[in-house]
Amino acid sequence: MTNALVIIDVQESFRARPLWQAVSNPGIAAQVRRLAEAARAAGDLVVWVLHAEPGSGGVFDPESGHVRVFAELEPRPGEPVITKTSHNAFTTTNLQQLLTARGVRGLTVCGIRTEQCVETTTRVGSDLGYAVTFVTDATATFPIPHHTAPAGQSLEELLADPRTLAAEDVVARTEYVLAGRFATIATVGQLTGELTGS
Repeated sequence: MTNALVIIDVQESFRARPLWQAVSNPGIAAQVRRLAEAARAAGDLVVWVLHAEPGSGGVFDPESGHVRVFAELEPRPGEPVITKTSHNAFTTTNLQQLLTARGVRGLTVCGIRTEQCVETTTRVGSDLGYAVTFVTDATATFPIPHHTAPAGQSLEELLADPRTLAAEDVVARTEYVLAGRFATIATVGQLTGELTGS
């Protein structure tokens, strides 16, 4: 089975926000690099996905200059870099066409945010018939405010609010809802060992 590594939204937009100080996985870049190197060694396709919100004036607006892959994770020549405007990597892109043209039937998914764009891409990919592996320790997310929390909370207010959902709980919940339904849950260590034969 031909496989593709789909790296979602590991982009400077997130590091430009104050919330980055509360990221669940500060070492995500190193984990993604390990996955990418192993995928390349195995001859798998590596696809980079960026999220853009044109005209928003925020850090996801391409005009901000932040809608680009982390500087230390430069895509290699020939590795597709696609830009989405939806939560999943399929709806507003040519990702499925690209995967079909390459004969890809399995997806390994990682990136930012665990429960949002990465989980949504996993669910859609599964529904489209791909065998999906979700690499939790190569994802990252943030604490989530309660739906009744006031808009514009500072990071300090968010973290002090007892109703805030902690990032580790977000990650655990994502694993629970995906496992056995939409994806196989794996770690970077398991996959790099499998892909490199070590």
